[in-house]
Amino acid sequence: MDLHLAPPTGVGPLRIGMPRQEADAALDSLRDLSAISKSDQPGQHIFRPSGLMVSIHCMRGVLQAVEIARPSAMTDRVLFHDVDVFALPAREVVTRMREHTTLEADQDDPASFIAPDLLLGFWRPFEADDDPDEEKGYYFDRVLLARPGYYDTPAEAEERLRRNS
Repeated sequence: MDLHLAPPTGVGPLRIGMPRQEADAALDSLRDLSAISKSDQPGQHIFRPSGLMVSIHCMRGVLQAVEIARPSAMTDRVLFHDVDVFALPAREVVTRMREHTTLEADQDDPASFIAPDLLLGFWRPFEADDDPDEEKGYYFDRVLLARPGYYDTPAEAEERLRRNS
Protein backbone atom coordinates (compact mmCIF):
# COMPACT_ATOMS: atom_id res chain seq x y z
CA MET A 1 0.00 0.00 0.00
CA ASP A 2 1.18 3.53 -0.77
CA LEU A 3 0.28 6.37 1.59
CA HIS A 4 0.71 9.84 0.10
CA LEU A 5 1.55 12.70 2.44
CA ALA A 6 -0.49 15.74 1.39
CA PRO A 7 0.26 18.45 3.95
CA PRO A 8 -1.52 20.26 5.45
CA THR A 9 -4.58 18.31 4.23
CA GLY A 10 -3.73 14.81 5.42
CA VAL A 11 -2.47 11.39 4.44
CA GLY A 12 -4.49 8.74 2.65
CA PRO A 13 -8.09 8.83 3.93
CA LEU A 14 -7.09 10.76 7.08
CA ARG A 15 -7.85 14.49 6.76
CA ILE A 16 -6.67 17.00 9.34
CA GLY A 17 -9.72 18.65 10.91
CA MET A 18 -12.08 15.73 10.27
CA PRO A 19 -14.41 14.75 13.15
CA ARG A 20 -13.08 12.08 15.51
CA GLN A 21 -15.66 9.47 14.43
CA GLU A 22 -14.68 9.88 10.77
CA ALA A 23 -10.98 9.76 11.68
CA ASP A 24 -11.55 6.50 13.58
CA ALA A 25 -13.28 5.00 10.51
CA ALA A 26 -10.54 6.27 8.17
CA LEU A 27 -7.85 4.77 10.41
CA ASP A 28 -9.74 1.48 10.50
CA SER A 29 -9.89 1.47 6.68
CA LEU A 30 -6.08 1.26 6.59
CA ARG A 31 -6.04 -2.08 8.41
CA ASP A 32 -5.23 -5.24 6.49
CA LEU A 33 -8.25 -7.38 7.38
CA SER A 34 -6.38 -10.56 6.47
CA ALA A 35 -3.71 -9.88 9.11
CA ILE A 36 -5.05 -7.72 11.94
CA SER A 37 -2.40 -6.94 14.53
CA LYS A 38 -3.00 -7.74 18.19
CA SER A 39 -1.28 -4.40 18.88
CA ASP A 40 -3.99 -2.36 17.14
CA GLN A 41 -5.80 0.14 19.35
CA PRO A 42 -8.92 1.28 17.46
CA GLY A 43 -9.21 5.05 17.52
CA GLN A 44 -5.48 5.37 18.33
CA HIS A 45 -3.23 3.36 16.01
CA ILE A 46 -3.02 0.39 13.68
CA PHE A 47 -0.15 -1.81 12.58
CA ARG A 48 -0.04 -3.25 9.08
CA PRO A 49 1.64 -6.61 8.36
CA SER A 50 4.71 -4.68 7.10
CA GLY A 51 5.13 -3.20 10.58
CA LEU A 52 3.97 0.23 9.37
CA MET A 53 2.18 1.98 12.23
CA VAL A 54 -0.38 4.73 11.64
CA SER A 55 -1.42 6.74 14.68
CA ILE A 56 -4.00 9.51 14.97
CA HIS A 57 -3.98 12.36 17.47
CA CYS A 58 -7.34 14.04 18.15
CA MET A 59 -8.22 16.96 20.40
CA ARG A 60 -11.67 18.38 21.09
CA GLY A 61 -13.21 15.75 18.80
CA VAL A 62 -11.13 16.71 15.74
CA LEU A 63 -8.13 15.07 14.05
CA GLN A 64 -5.06 17.23 14.76
CA ALA A 65 -2.15 15.08 13.53
CA VAL A 66 -1.19 11.78 11.96
CA GLU A 67 2.02 9.99 12.89
CA ILE A 68 3.44 7.15 10.81
CA ALA A 69 6.26 4.82 11.87
CA ARG A 70 8.67 3.13 9.48
CA PRO A 71 7.73 -0.39 8.44
CA SER A 72 10.12 -3.29 8.86
CA ALA A 73 9.21 -4.60 5.38
CA MET A 74 9.00 -2.14 2.49
CA THR A 75 5.69 -3.53 1.17
CA ASP A 76 4.04 -0.32 2.43
CA ARG A 77 5.43 3.02 1.30
CA VAL A 78 4.97 6.58 2.57
CA LEU A 79 5.52 9.14 -0.16
CA PHE A 80 5.78 12.90 -0.43
CA HIS A 81 5.82 13.70 -4.14
CA ASP A 82 8.49 11.28 -5.40
CA VAL A 83 10.28 10.91 -2.04
CA ASP A 84 9.85 7.57 -0.24
CA VAL A 85 10.44 8.92 3.26
CA PHE A 86 11.24 5.58 4.93
CA ALA A 87 13.09 3.68 2.17
CA LEU A 88 15.68 6.37 1.44
CA PRO A 89 18.51 7.31 3.81
CA ALA A 90 17.57 10.29 6.00
CA ARG A 91 20.27 12.48 4.43
CA GLU A 92 18.80 11.83 0.96
CA VAL A 93 15.24 12.48 2.21
CA VAL A 94 16.40 15.86 3.54
CA THR A 95 18.10 16.75 0.24
CA ARG A 96 15.12 15.71 -1.86
CA MET A 97 12.55 17.33 0.45
CA ARG A 98 14.43 20.62 0.11
CA GLU A 99 13.61 20.52 -3.62
CA HIS A 100 9.95 20.95 -2.59
CA THR A 101 9.95 22.96 0.65
CA THR A 102 11.97 24.50 3.44
CA LEU A 103 13.29 21.82 5.79
CA GLU A 104 15.03 22.78 9.03
CA ALA A 105 16.97 20.76 11.57
CA ASP A 106 15.06 20.58 14.85
CA GLN A 107 16.82 22.92 17.32
CA ASP A 108 16.31 20.46 20.19
CA ASP A 109 17.11 17.30 18.21
CA PRO A 110 19.53 17.74 15.28
CA ALA A 111 18.81 14.19 13.99
CA SER A 112 15.25 15.33 13.24
CA PHE A 113 13.86 17.83 10.75
CA ILE A 114 10.73 19.94 10.34
CA ALA A 115 9.11 21.44 7.26
CA PRO A 116 7.41 24.34 9.10
CA ASP A 117 5.42 25.64 6.12
CA LEU A 118 3.80 22.23 5.58
CA LEU A 119 4.15 20.87 9.08
CA LEU A 120 5.85 17.64 8.32
CA GLY A 121 8.16 16.43 11.07
CA PHE A 122 10.79 13.74 10.45
CA TRP A 123 12.25 11.95 13.46
CA ARG A 124 14.91 9.36 14.18
CA PRO A 125 16.40 8.50 17.58
CA PHE A 126 19.96 9.47 16.61
CA GLU A 127 22.04 10.45 13.59
CA ALA A 128 24.08 7.77 11.82
CA ASP A 129 24.19 9.13 8.26
CA ASP A 130 27.37 7.22 7.42
CA ASP A 131 26.36 3.78 8.73
CA PRO A 132 23.52 1.95 6.94
CA ASP A 133 23.81 -0.89 9.48
CA GLU A 134 22.47 1.54 12.11
CA GLU A 135 18.97 1.59 10.60
CA LYS A 136 17.42 3.60 13.45
CA GLY A 137 19.87 6.43 12.77
CA TYR A 138 20.39 6.04 9.03
CA TYR A 139 16.69 6.21 8.09
CA PHE A 140 13.90 8.32 9.48
CA ASP A 141 11.82 6.29 11.92
CA ARG A 142 8.68 8.47 12.04
CA VAL A 143 6.92 11.22 10.17
CA LEU A 144 4.25 13.49 11.63
CA LEU A 145 1.77 15.46 9.53
CA ALA A 146 -0.27 18.29 11.07
CA ARG A 147 -1.41 21.82 10.27
CA PRO A 148 1.28 24.51 10.35
CA GLY A 149 1.44 25.85 13.89
CA TYR A 150 1.04 22.45 15.56
CA TYR A 151 4.29 22.95 17.49
CA ASP A 152 3.75 26.65 18.22
CA THR A 153 4.16 27.99 21.72
CA PRO A 154 1.33 30.30 22.87
CA ALA A 155 3.40 33.33 21.85
CA GLU A 156 4.12 31.85 18.42
CA ALA A 157 0.43 30.98 17.95
CA GLU A 158 -0.50 34.57 18.79
CA GLU A 159 2.08 35.88 16.29
CA ARG A 160 0.78 33.46 13.60
CA LEU A 161 -2.79 34.69 14.20
CA ARG A 162 -1.67 38.31 13.98
CA ARG A 163 0.20 37.67 10.67
CA ASN A 164 -2.78 35.81 9.17
CA SER A 165 -5.33 38.48 10.15
